[in-house]
Amino acid sequence: MSTAVGVRPTARRPALAVAAVLGLALVVVIVVVTPWDLLPAPAGGRTPVDPGAAFTPEQAARAESFAQALRPASLASLLLGLAVSAVFGLTRAGAATARTVARPLGGGWGWQVLLGAVALLVAGRLATLPLAAYAEVVRHRYGLSTRGWGLWARDVATSTAINAGITAVGLLALVWLARRAPRTWWAWAGGGAAALVVVGSFLYPLLIEPAFNRFAPMPDSPLRTELLALAERSGTPVEDVLVADASRRTTALNAYVSGFGSTRRIVVYDTLLQQVPDEQVESIAAHELGHVANDDVLTGTLIGALGAGAGTALLGWLLSSTPLLRRAGASGPGDGQVVGLLLLLLALGTLVSTPVQNLVSRHIEARADLHALDLTGDPASFIAVQRSLGSANLSDPDPPAGWQWFFGSHPTSAQRIAFAEDWTEVRGR
Repeated sequence: MSTAVGVRPTARRPALAVAAVLGLALVVVIVVVTPWDLLPAPAGGRTPVDPGAAFTPEQAARAESFAQALRPASLASLLLGLAVSAVFGLTRAGAATARTVARPLGGGWGWQVLLGAVALLVAGRLATLPLAAYAEVVRHRYGLSTRGWGLWARDVATSTAINAGITAVGLLALVWLARRAPRTWWAWAGGGAAALVVVGSFLYPLLIEPAFNRFAPMPDSPLRTELLALAERSGTPVEDVLVADASRRTTALNAYVSGFGSTRRIVVYDTLLQQVPDEQVESIAAHELGHVANDDVLTGTLIGALGAGAGTALLGWLLSSTPLLRRAGASGPGDGQVVGLLLLLLALGTLVSTPVQNLVSRHIEARADLHALDLTGDPASFIAVQRSLGSANLSDPDPPAGWQWFFGSHPTSAQRIAFAEDWTEVRGR
């Protein structure tokens, strides 16, 4: 077996040791940087979380009905995608596909990785496409989506192409490293993956966001002036306030801050401007500015970089397993036919990390809520906009605990309203 492609058993133990060390470092960082406790309990105790406080009974019933219609399709899509990945990763189907698509270009390992990754990712997307179409039908039925089917197809194709292109190039680099450094490739790949997380967090607003929305400067107005002043008071000045043409796709409400330094800007959905008063827009913007003030993007980047490093080291350990490679039809991590197994392991890593990421995210979002309340001093507008957001976005007022634990990236509307009431008691406003 060629050392450029084959497995060096001596690399197995160091890879596992590095994965364990980086994994422990990741746990420590998460424990240290996550804002677990934000407010002391009010004298009368914390405000009970009441799902009925967020919506009227009619709004709650509609949101629950929407969630019940959409949740099974979301879960089925996740499981089906994993099943497709398992078929390509744990049988020789993935290796055969990589060989087949690369054959017209000479069948080299590089083409096997590049074209194989694209083919397998597209196959997985096509398998789940009927479920995605059903979900879009549900969104149309409840008035959340305004996209025609042509724009929906364009969005699906664009997101698939971006994901497949980035993933294929990343896997090409990984397999190249495995061929160049058979014993230590995972260490080099881990450093590269961590660096890509950092670069990606900077480039995303510049390269990916414009693929789905058009942005225009907000015209001069009292709201624009107040948003710029809000950013100054927050200690996070922005260069511009932009309006995104979200109404081409949805009736959902949102705003966010993107970019860094000279590229930082507040972005407001046009739907938000159409449906809520200015003080509620300011409350949302203050929340988003809280992410900047607390360096949440840098925190997420650090956690992501450590996770990428630990995951890549673990990948090095797994890809030194001869039975696993044999099952996938590959001779080693430097074999282009390993692409199906790589994609399966990446999918499993994403699945395992999702509840951890969302646990951290919920606490970080709560800290941004605290920043918004402190910055504006207006809990009434904060509570009002949580009701507006929850109603317009059809947020489930009381999701199942397991679902919220695994998939919930934000506190529920009722939790955020209870937090604002606690803030009012503690701050005495």
